[in-house]
Amino acid sequence: MQSFFELLQNRRSIRKYEERTIDDTLLNQILTAALMSPAGKRLNPWEFVVVQERETLQKLSDARPAGSQLLANSALGIVVIADKERSDTWMEDASIAAHNIQLAATDLGLGACWVQIQRRERNEQQTAEEYVKELLNIPAQYAVLCVISIGYKNEDRKPYDLNKLDYSKIHHEQF
Repeated sequence: MQSFFELLQNRRSIRKYEERTIDDTLLNQILTAALMSPAGKRLNPWEFVVVQERETLQKLSDARPAGSQLLANSALGIVVIADKERSDTWMEDASIAAHNIQLAATDLGLGACWVQIQRRERNEQQTAEEYVKELLNIPAQYAVLCVISIGYKNEDRKPYDLNKLDYSKIHHEQF
């Protein structure tokens, strides 16, 4: 079993997947990790739409002109949404949940990648968020932050090279 530090070092964005379905036991572990995510005042404004149908994944892959196509070949997508009326920290809370999903997938030997939806355009007439909300029948008070693609890895990504991290980004006491 890898340590938490090793998990962080090994978590990489995976965009290529094998044509295999994810076992329900693994999916439930990933969703449990999402539900354990911290949230401001424990309001838990996040919710999750699990998409496994091939046709819907194909449609989700059209949410943006670039960057969302990997969803068509993933085993599943987890759409991370949040009730904007429930909490003013919905974006932060949903982001933490999305990251927990990615870490859980990595820990289980799966690949995952964040597909940004919030503040992205689909085309000149529609935002990516509007498209996803319409496609999945998501109520108006919910914001769509992202979709996390998940599948069995069909590419190798090396762990982060600790010697290449930019430690100049760390400041002590003052900037």
